[in-house]
Amino acid sequence: MLPAEKFPAEVARTIAGVFMDIDDTLTSEGKLTATAYTALWRLKAEGLRVVPVTGRPAGWCDLIARQWPVDGVVGENGALAFYEVDGRLQRIEHPEVAGTDAQERLAKVRDRILAEVPGTRVAKDQPYRLYDLAVDFCEEPPDLGLETAEVIHGIFTRMGACAKISSIHVNGWFGDYDKLSMVKILAERLWQVDIADARDTYVFCGDSPNDAPMFEFFPHACAVANIKPFVEQNKISHTPRYITKAPGGEGFAEWVDILLRRRAG
Repeated sequence: MLPAEKFPAEVARTIAGVFMDIDDTLTSEGKLTATAYTALWRLKAEGLRVVPVTGRPAGWCDLIARQWPVDGVVGENGALAFYEVDGRLQRIEHPEVAGTDAQERLAKVRDRILAEVPGTRVAKDQPYRLYDLAVDFCEEPPDLGLETAEVIHGIFTRMGACAKISSIHVNGWFGDYDKLSMVKILAERLWQVDIADARDTYVFCGDSPNDAPMFEFFPHACAVANIKPFVEQNKISHTPRYITKAPGGEGFAEWVDILLRRRAG
């Protein structure tokens, strides 16, 4: 990975929009910092398209789409997206999401994980989810470590679910989708853009293994510095081209500052 300061001005001037993860990318120690939130407003003031892409639940995405300076938000690792049109909140769901029995099926997976993996607990934001199950391995203490996260991931997959490890949760669901596939749907819906043809003009910023499809897809993707443990332990399948000096929200703000300075010449 190259230092974020190596991001070329000629590319920065072509960028139309920015996608970003939330937890440990926009946040620092679980909090959305003023610096990171200001960076979102700076992107909007520049006229860029802004879309968070997160594993967080539908209930959180409702608020984000309404109150943050964003064009839309992708939630539950690609199961759904929210955006506003003329002040009216719109929701779209990925065509591959499981049916209304998703939570019933996931309850069986939950029970197996809680029985077999000591110390595991369902994430506190689970009541606001529609299509996935989030198992907390380090959002709240105790931190169970990446090895435990991989055991949880294995139970999900053995029971037929898709699963991804984030910096705080292991998320599992039934259905053939991920963050990237919903980003493609949302870009077409919002801007009539085929993101596959326009990937050079969008950037993504993230921090953890569940961002790997986005890192692979977007050639100018960047990670905040706290991705390093995942890279050093070979826990992430694809890394981005750039990395910031600072972690979390400070790293995101660093990345935005570099992007906007390069655009200004």
